[in-house]
Amino acid sequence: MSRAAYHQEHAERARDEARRLLAERERLGARWLSWVATELYQLKPPQYAAMVRRELQQLSGDA
Repeated sequence: MSRAAYHQEHAERARDEARRLLAERERLGARWLSWVATELYQLKPPQYAAMVRRELQQLSGDA
């Protein structure tokens, strides 16, 4: 599967996952950054984790 095809197939799921992670920021406060790093580390495959990381950056305004 090409990179573009993979991205297209999983883009919405990656956005949903990023929204889920971001939704926990206020509740977790200072612990959020280490928590989200652990969550991202556990995502497989690595290209999907990278997609979620990019979506998270965009949603949080860090892009």
